[in-house]
Amino acid sequence: MVAPFGAWISPVTVELMTGTTVGLGSVLVDGGDLYWLEARPSESGRAVLCRRLSDGRIDEVTPAPVNVGSRVHEYGGGAYSVAQGAIIYSERSDGGVWLIEAGAAPRRIPTPEGCRYADFELDLARRRALAVREDHRGRPPNDPKASIVSLPLDPDGVEAILIEGPDFLSSPRLSPSGDAMAWLAWDHPNMPWDATRLYLADVGRDGSVGASRQVAGATPEAIVQPAWSPSGRLHFCSDRTGWWNLYALNEGSLDDGSPNDGVVALAPVEAEIGGPHWVFRQRYYDFLPDGRILVAIVRDGIRTAALIDACKIKPLGLGQVQDCPQPLGDGLAYIATPPTAPPAIVITDGLKGGRPREVRAGAPAALAPEEISLGAAIDFPTSDGVGHAFWYPPTNPAYKAPAGELPPLVVLSHGGPTSMTTNHFNLNVQWWTSRGFSVVDVNYGGSTGYGRAYRRRLDGRWGVVDVEDCVAAAKYLVDRRLVDGARLAIRGGSAGGFTTLAALTSSTLFKAGASLYGVADLMLLAQDTHKFESRYLDRLVGPLPQAQALYEERSPIHRLDRLSCPAIFFQGADDKTVPPNQAETMVAAMRARGLPVAYYLFPGEGHGFRQAATLRRVLELELDFYGRAFGFVAPGLSERVEIADRAEG
Repeated sequence: MVAPFGAWISPVTVELMTGTTVGLGSVLVDGGDLYWLEARPSESGRAVLCRRLSDGRIDEVTPAPVNVGSRVHEYGGGAYSVAQGAIIYSERSDGGVWLIEAGAAPRRIPTPEGCRYADFELDLARRRALAVREDHRGRPPNDPKASIVSLPLDPDGVEAILIEGPDFLSSPRLSPSGDAMAWLAWDHPNMPWDATRLYLADVGRDGSVGASRQVAGATPEAIVQPAWSPSGRLHFCSDRTGWWNLYALNEGSLDDGSPNDGVVALAPVEAEIGGPHWVFRQRYYDFLPDGRILVAIVRDGIRTAALIDACKIKPLGLGQVQDCPQPLGDGLAYIATPPTAPPAIVITDGLKGGRPREVRAGAPAALAPEEISLGAAIDFPTSDGVGHAFWYPPTNPAYKAPAGELPPLVVLSHGGPTSMTTNHFNLNVQWWTSRGFSVVDVNYGGSTGYGRAYRRRLDGRWGVVDVEDCVAAAKYLVDRRLVDGARLAIRGGSAGGFTTLAALTSSTLFKAGASLYGVADLMLLAQDTHKFESRYLDRLVGPLPQAQALYEERSPIHRLDRLSCPAIFFQGADDKTVPPNQAETMVAAMRARGLPVAYYLFPGEGHGFRQAATLRRVLELELDFYGRAFGFVAPGLSERVEIADRAEG
């Protein structure tokens, strides 16, 4: 059938996107049992702890209305842990901590009101759990106190502070013998991908922690995931060479700043084994009983699994993965993220060979292979080197466009901005490509996955380098007549929303933009955000108050005179990271200037949308918005966008 690009009827429906799709993450193995979290938009976005028992049975550990999650650092992660069948988890709604043990009803562990917990480590021998605590009691909203604490597993126990002092703490990890503990710390103005410190201390029989000694991080390096091997040797990932690689610590080592600090690189490589600490409990490596090490390694924006064996990296041939596989029996358990099918939790019978068995898919396999747009890696010239992106052509075998017509392009600017995108199957991309859009997903300067130097391209130039790279990616496709240069849109959430708005107010290339909980005023962001990111802009823009003029110059809210195309804003009413005043200030200014703008505020949503009703409305409204901007009518929508071009009242 012949129909304009953008007006194709798609097999990717809102029901598929919101009704049967779940987010998969936080996989853990306990003996022969496999655990994971499912984020379910159809249940108001609640996260459910699920389990596959060793006999193959699958059950839900946390029935409704339990919502497993943490808000430490606002982004959470590490919301549960399991050992020998005992489970500890955080309830997202109120920050309560719960314990589940065999033969007993779930029991809430008494914790002070106003405290949040994450990154649990069960210490069953001492009947306690270690955790990172964020204490908001009697403190400014953007300055809670960080500590590592022990939580009692028995009703008569008492919570105790083990470590405090640094601005941020993470990763309390006990040695296999229980007589030592490692952890990470960092301080403002550093983010954890700038500089962290690794500490080690002896642990007494009573659980008390002795004097700490710093074993890595005297010279700035981004250390993540300290973990003990079964033999009791401490490992960690560090970007000390410019790439996150895996290291081990020699016994008795102490970081005195010398080149020979007792840290051994296990398999040096110009690729990433590690990543930015956005959430707790990220997993980049794991140990096999025979001494070999499983790793997740990123090359050119693609994450795959490999083995470190005799100081060499050997690919496992499992395809793309979300994080490092974990040993399960004689095989592996992991989240597969192929380009041609939805993410799925799978298990294998061995390390190599054999067909992986699917335990749980993130979405039905609703698209035939010929209906899937595959993301091709592209490199394009930038003002100071080469940028990276994945390009998806419009794909729908039921349609073709009128002769001579080129497709509109949606440029995706990911969040973070210290994050990355990859080309695994994503229904949010297929939503556009199956309707006749081309999509380019940009890993602009500042993204991870390409080494520390590429990440640092954004230092002091947020709102410049990211914008230039998004513009360059779009021009690259226009110059090759792969997309219509008159119908270019840019969209992004959070930091990607800032990049979107900065692009709309510094370039005339784009003809429409969509900001999802994006930043409009950098000064407002610096003054009104949570502790984890409260000094993030020191490096991305500059320290305040010295750089105040630069903040104003870069802020889209102060450059509306350069904006000449329509924009749509989607915002969560409960967003603590980028509060609604960001979007509302921008929208009010656009209306006052008579610029076309649409604004939708969603009660009950925070930084990132979770509820099915919200996701459905955003999908349809944004599609209709582009139709209005680019001159086509999207079929089958239940709601049409309302665009204002003047002040209300």
